[in-house]
Amino acid sequence: MSQSRLTELTWREVRRAGEQGIAVLPIGSQEQHAGHLPMGTDTLLVEEVLDRALAVLGQEPSAPEVVRLPALPFGHSPHHLFAAAVSLSAATLGAVLDDVLDSLVTSGYRRVMVVNGHGGNDEIMRLAVKRFALRARVTVAACSYWTVTAGEGEDEDEAGRPDVTPGHAGWFETSLMLAARPELVRTPVPARTPVEPPPLFDHPPHPGLTVERHGEWERVDGSTDDACGADADRGGRLLDDRARGLARAIRAFDAASR
Repeated sequence: MSQSRLTELTWREVRRAGEQGIAVLPIGSQEQHAGHLPMGTDTLLVEEVLDRALAVLGQEPSAPEVVRLPALPFGHSPHHLFAAAVSLSAATLGAVLDDVLDSLVTSGYRRVMVVNGHGGNDEIMRLAVKRFALRARVTVAACSYWTVTAGEGEDEDEAGRPDVTPGHAGWFETSLMLAARPELVRTPVPARTPVEPPPLFDHPPHPGLTVERHGEWERVDGSTDDACGADADRGGRLLDDRARGLARAIRAFDAASR
């Protein structure tokens, strides 16, 4: 497998890599993550999962060629501006993704994968991918890192706590950060004061509904669940599981798009 970073290639190397390779764009955010996690948590975690996924692929003799783009550090985060965020509007993020994809195609790439680390980007990213494939001769894929699990072992479900995954600044993200960047986690992580009623964006009143209510994020103090029980060992297992899942997704995308 050939792995390279776009930032470190010459333009001729970029052109050659585009003939067969997959350009991978990680996207994150800069936004409040309660009082114990840094603003760049989403960007740091998507990069960590991608690092581990490429390490998995790097051990395989016939893995796809991958060119990794720098992470887009800003996302769609207006719901976190009550505390602090650097946010792009939905229209701007969509336009940025359009421009990046256009640039890659002009530079010779015909296969691109976007890997997301922030929930607020997900719908915009998927729409951008669908829209772009309608107007350019390209095959584009998109996923959020927490959705691509390896699905191995019964204990992964127990470790993952799907009821609070991915959440925001809660048990899942805090566990991952304790494994990936423990020096950036403000410890001890305080217990979260129970919030009643639970936020509608996380607990809709009927299955299948998407419900948003003004002021919910501020009311729950910026996090979705209690992070005080977060654990670095479980976080490492969860990171490895998502990395194996992402490696499989890249491999499958490669096979389907040749």
